Formats: sequence, C-alpha cells, structure tokens
Amino acid sequence: MVTADADVPGGTAPPDRRRPRRWPPRRPAADAMDVLAAGMEIAAQLREGLASPHAGAAARRLRRLLDADAIGLVDLHGTAVWSGDRDARAPGLVDEALGGDHRARRPGLLALPLRARDELAGALVVAGPVRVNAARQAAAWVGEALERGRLEASAGTAEQAELRALRAEISPHFVYNTLTTIASFVGSDPERARDLLLDFAEYIRHNLARHGDYTTLAGEFRAIEAYLTLARAVLGERLRVQVRIAPEVLPVAVPFLALQPLVENAVQHGVERSESGGSVQVSGEAQGSECVISVEDDGPGMDPAHARAILAGQAAGSSLGLVNVDRRLRTVFGAGYGLVIETAEGAGTRVVMRVPRFHPGVVAS
Repeated sequence: MVTADADVPGGTAPPDRRRPRRWPPRRPAADAMDVLAAGMEIAAQLREGLASPHAGAAARRLRRLLDADAIGLVDLHGTAVWSGDRDARAPGLVDEALGGDHRARRPGLLALPLRARDELAGALVVAGPVRVNAARQAAAWVGEALERGRLEASAGTAEQAELRALRAEISPHFVYNTLTTIASFVGSDPERARDLLLDFAEYIRHNLARHGDYTTLAGEFRAIEAYLTLARAVLGERLRVQVRIAPEVLPVAVPFLALQPLVENAVQHGVERSESGGSVQVSGEAQGSECVISVEDDGPGMDPAHARAILAGQAAGSSLGLVNVDRRLRTVFGAGYGLVIETAEGAGTRVVMRVPRFHPGVVAS
C-alpha cells in the first residue's frame, strides 16, 4: 500500500532530489594552535624592529606560514632581511609600495606597506603563489608586532624619564638650608659639621647614583636616615621622627627612589608648613607575601579628592614625586600594587606603599 501525502498533489511523495549540504572542512585545532604559537614567536622576534638580529627568524617563520618562495622584511632605511632567494625586482617594488602607501604587485611578487601606530614602518615582500588576502593578513600581523614593540620601548623610556625627574627633584631650597646649617657648625661644633657633611654626601650619592633600576629597602632607608638627619639639623625641634622597620623586609627589592620621595613629601608638606612643626612616622612590616610601608605626618592634610587627583596625575603643584613612584610601582609589580593616600583636611596624611616581598625579574643591584 502506498500512503498518500496530503501536501503533495497526486498523493505520492516524490523522491528527495536535494543535494547533500557540504560543510567547509574544519581546520584541526592543533594546526590553529601552531599558527597562534608561530604568531607569538614572530611578535617576540620583531619586538626590536625590522633591523633587529631576530628579524631573519621572523622572516623564516612567515615564509613557512604562507608557504611562500621567499619573504623579505624591509625597514624605512632600506635594510632588508630575507628568507629565500631575493628577487631583483624587490627594491623598486618596495619603493612603489612605500611611496604610494599601497600594495604593489608584479607577476609572482607582492610588496605591502607595514604600519605601526598609524605610521609607515617598512614593507613586507612576498614571492611565490600566495593569496593577496593571506599576504595582507601577514602584513597586518607584522605591523601589530612592530607597534607592540614600540609601545614597550616607549613605556621603558617613560619609566626612565620618571626616574630622571625624581633625581632632578632635589630641592635647591633644602640643599641651600642644609649647607648653611653645616657651615654654622664649622666653628662651634666641627665634629657635628663633619658628620652632617657625610650625611649630605650619602644623600646626594643615593639620589644621583647611576646603578641598576632596583635597590633594597635597606638601601632606601640609609638614604632616608641621611635625609632625616639633615632635615632635623635644619628644622631643629620642629621635626620629630619615629622609624620602625621589621628586619625581614630590609632585603625586599624595590624600584630605585621608591620610598625617599614619600618621606620628603611628609617633611615638606606635613611639617615645614606648620609653625609649630610636627612629626613624621615611618613603619614597615611584612604581611604574608607582601611588604607594607607607611609614611605618616600630622600636618594639615588635604581634601581626599585632591589626593585622588594627585595619584591620577591631575593635580598641579609639587606632587611629581608621588605620581612617579605610584606609576613606577604599578608598572613593575602590576595594578594591584602602588600607593594609597589616606588623608583629610586637618587630620594629617598617611601614604601607604604595598609591594610583593618577591617578584620575578626584580633584583637589587
């Protein structure tokens, strides 16, 4: 018996003549991961630019990924690295691509401009039967790698500039008052004048030192002790100091000039602005895997909104030291570290610095 189908005229269902759906073949996950790994290697090899010693390795990896006959990476100065035989037509094609900021093509040869941070950075030359879309994607990949390298270099340059700014922030007023105070003791108390001169030399040496990027908290505290001795000589009984540091945190490595600006800020803005003077308390202790340092003064304090603006780099005035220290700590240790300012008008100021006791790559020199 044939069963009738109510939706088909004549009652009998025709055979299904539709073609089977064809899905595009899936790329194995392992292949995709290999491509991703190769891309990360290329980015690392091009971190220092197209003329770096590792650019040749990047060209070889690109050649394998694109299955090209040859790959050339050319910077804006004409320096080129090749994987495979160099095509004699390449220099003219590169000039055309860079001059017009568009791809240039000859039979079996393609040149594409490379851009980093919206600027021309060089050219990628591809020889062989490679699809234009694949070559264009490779050029974008190389451009992103160059841009990342430039950003990293800019971050390093900015960090060094901030350190130079901290070194240059030695107050001429403080230096003048210190030397004047030392001179006043030369006749009446030459032994004290000699000791103060040695403290001044230690203070200057630490600020102008040209050694590595990191020091220990012990090194920072030696400079702080010299600074506070000089400040007490200048301010006399107006300045009262208390320092309590747990011995286990003294070997902790921190960026150079990370702590001293906090103490100087407390003296200048918390004590010197008060006619009756004030006190500065410095404490340091280990809290698990972290080290917590606090610098507190009983001066006039400030509006908490102004304190937030200081750390955001939006406050005018002499807050450069705090901003630089906070940015350098976060750059080195991560966003979870840095400075916290606890303050209120008429209630003094407490600056807390939190850093890890151990961090990969941070070693005092």
